[in-house]
Amino acid sequence: MAPTAPTSEARPTLRRSLAIVWRSLRSMRTALILLLLLALASVAGSLLPQIPNSPDRVARYLVDHPLWGDLFWRAGLFDVFGSWWFTLITVLLFVSLVACLLPRSRAAIRAMRQRPVQAREIDSFRHVAELAAPGDAVSAVAAARRVLSRRLYRVEVAPDGAALAADKGALRELGSLVFHWAFVLLLLGVVIGKGFGYTGRATLAEGQTWTDAAVNYDALSLRPGRYASGDHTGVGIRLLSFRSDFRSTGVPMDFVSRVELLDAEGEVAGTEDIRVNHPASFGGLRIFQFGFGWAPVVAVEQAGTSISEGPLVLGQDRAPEGVSQLAMPWRGFLKLPSLRPQIAVELELWPDSDAFFRSLETGQPQPMLRQNAPFMNYTVWSGRLTDPSLRDLDTRSMEEIGSGVIGAGQTVDLEHACLVGGGGAGDETSSACPAGTPTTLTMAFPDLVRYSVLQVTKDVGVPIVLAAAILLLMGLLPALYTSRRKLWVRAEPDRDGVRLQIGGFALQRKPQFEEEFAKVVAAIADATGSSDASAREMVEAR
Repeated sequence: MAPTAPTSEARPTLRRSLAIVWRSLRSMRTALILLLLLALASVAGSLLPQIPNSPDRVARYLVDHPLWGDLFWRAGLFDVFGSWWFTLITVLLFVSLVACLLPRSRAAIRAMRQRPVQAREIDSFRHVAELAAPGDAVSAVAAARRVLSRRLYRVEVAPDGAALAADKGALRELGSLVFHWAFVLLLLGVVIGKGFGYTGRATLAEGQTWTDAAVNYDALSLRPGRYASGDHTGVGIRLLSFRSDFRSTGVPMDFVSRVELLDAEGEVAGTEDIRVNHPASFGGLRIFQFGFGWAPVVAVEQAGTSISEGPLVLGQDRAPEGVSQLAMPWRGFLKLPSLRPQIAVELELWPDSDAFFRSLETGQPQPMLRQNAPFMNYTVWSGRLTDPSLRDLDTRSMEEIGSGVIGAGQTVDLEHACLVGGGGAGDETSSACPAGTPTTLTMAFPDLVRYSVLQVTKDVGVPIVLAAAILLLMGLLPALYTSRRKLWVRAEPDRDGVRLQIGGFALQRKPQFEEEFAKVVAAIADATGSSDASAREMVEAR
């Protein structure tokens, strides 16, 4: 017998498939799974170096761990928060939360509008009590209504006035909804902040002023959001001083950048101390302390004409294992492309000469924690400059024409690598130029200052995130400290007055409701003038 063809109901259709996907997204289980995936992705983004924050560390990781580095690179784990799969998880979580919350919100609104419903049988509830009271049914129920209203119950009296229904704790569900909607708002604020803001790093030496403009950020450090307009605030930062405090062991204690904040017109708006984990906020920007270093002030003259003058930002090589990073010298290059032939000066700064000589005596590199008789080793190269970077020098088209040492406050002749002038020269400095030596190209080292690296971030989603955080707290409190409770009171005529039936139950925190129910019964007994001994004994027992 030929097999029967499948019915049309069994064949999947686009509409049926979309309905299955939508039902899955509306499940709270799906939202929890997506939230877990988002948390795991965030952990990966915290443990691994990220391209937007530390491109040099990513490059170093790829070199040190080629196998795992290539695997992580292909998976997008070096730019987790900018990857397509992280964006997909975020969007699905957002849709899932909204799909879960919309039906709950509609149900909560209906429940808030709906008045408490009268009960048919009160003696079937978990908590029941009876009271004998004088007077008529309407008066007794009115007295019970006043008691429950004072206890913040929402009360609905029956048309005949002989019964009432009351409930309490609707804020619990409302608080839960506010909490979950605030979480959606939090996600929205993060997405808007990352999508329409930007972040980058600014390096400025003491006394220098930096302006928020795209061209002023450190190379490759500016990371605009996907939807950023490219406009910048134009506010300025002037570094007044930088201070670093260390323990005697070399452990850092504090890094402080003292800055003046300038508005877009260049007027001073205030002074701030920027520390690690204590950023400054100004003009819609948040300014964080990111790094620091030494910047020797170098002045180059040719035949008495100034060629270059100003602080030169230097960097450090990575310290070998077991050696403090503070013991490493500071390196950089001074390039003079306007000269013919072109000149480059390779510089190696030792800010603390005492630490340098102790290292030579002990054979153990000593941390340089302060400025003390600084000096620089220098090497002069002549030829064609092919790389404009101040951190690297390609010497394949150049030749070395001299080298020497220059101390703070000294001036040297670059062509002859000898000392032209300056006091305080020790054994570590270059020898003096012979008498009659023509000096046409000189380099002076008048001062040594600090520089600070600041991370500047514009996050337009901060107000949204702040509002979401406040709503999260406001929604969490009623969800933790309130519970849904329902009570009913019915009065029936008796030979000496009325017989009151009181019943109720709690949807949450049921053990606590037993004590509350007993207090409500006792308060209603006092309000109605009940003298029922058995009822009072029941209340006291509870």
